[in-house]
Amino acid sequence: MSTGTRTRHLVALFLAAVLTVCLASCGDGGARSERGFTVGLLLPSRSLPRWENADKPLIEEQLKARCPACTLTYANAENDAARQRQQMISMITKGARVLIVDAADTKALRSSIYEAHRAGVPVVAYDRLVEGPIAGYIGFDGAQVGRLQGQALLTALGDKAPGATVVMMNGDPTSPNAAWYREGALSVLRGRVDIARSYDTPGWNTQEAHTNMVAALAALGPEGIDAVYAANDAIAAGVISALKSAGVRRMPPVTGQDADLDAVRRIVKGEQYMTVYKAFRDEAASAVAMAVALGRGEDPGGTPTTIDSPTTRDIPAVLLSPTAITVADIGPVLVDGGVYPLSRICVPRLREACAAAGLTG
Repeated sequence: MSTGTRTRHLVALFLAAVLTVCLASCGDGGARSERGFTVGLLLPSRSLPRWENADKPLIEEQLKARCPACTLTYANAENDAARQRQQMISMITKGARVLIVDAADTKALRSSIYEAHRAGVPVVAYDRLVEGPIAGYIGFDGAQVGRLQGQALLTALGDKAPGATVVMMNGDPTSPNAAWYREGALSVLRGRVDIARSYDTPGWNTQEAHTNMVAALAALGPEGIDAVYAANDAIAAGVISALKSAGVRRMPPVTGQDADLDAVRRIVKGEQYMTVYKAFRDEAASAVAMAVALGRGEDPGGTPTTIDSPTTRDIPAVLLSPTAITVADIGPVLVDGGVYPLSRICVPRLREACAAAGLTG
């Protein structure tokens, strides 16, 4: 059994265990299952399309399915850690029974996590491992994300990989995920290519990535960069815009992450080499399953693994498996998998490129 298959099997067992506990506890005429409560959802920003376009609606959908009487209250921090602390305390004060939190700053939110713990409000860390006494963590295997990105660059470079000049455009330095991705990529790239420049990207911001890539181009020259590790699709967008502005016509392989629609279109056009698809529906389902169980005062069941944060050991965790996406994977994974209809990818201006990629129908 492959690692990805084994992980999906364990996650399925976790979700089944949560459902079993719920059904067992709801045997008294269904009365307990009908009692609703408030679940707080705190997301970090609007700078990445996934938060508002995927995670929020998927969590709403999953909560409605698992706990029809429950209410979701939502807040977005707009990349402001102080604002997120206030939002979190407000939710606790107003009676939220459990929180799903993707931290804008995993260290800065620690004091609020302790306040939630003292108030008896469990916190499910979502996608980023926040510090403090959290009840559980739901996310993707960040090391595997980085390994997929690093391996994709080696594959794209082929026999030109030994000594190739690579620029690393890492994520937000305040995010533990950025370091996780970077180390995963370096575990594949270190000693096999020349990491000529490495930059952090505060806020995963496209313009910051553009600025950093301009600096890399000034130092190395438009012809002196063989490949770019971009930690996610927003960063890839900034990298590619800088390469275009510098007059680069044949793009070096550029990685990404999140399978944003614009990134998928860039892959069809040949501007971006790959992205990493993360099944947000599975992530949302796992987070809601854990949150509903905790909100009902139940044991959420055995999670597939545990993880350690800088403050807390053996945190129950679900680590989902990511998938590498190149142009050959768009049809079988993203279209056939129901992530995007072909019509949204192959807009009129991309029909010729789609046909060349075999994306027709």
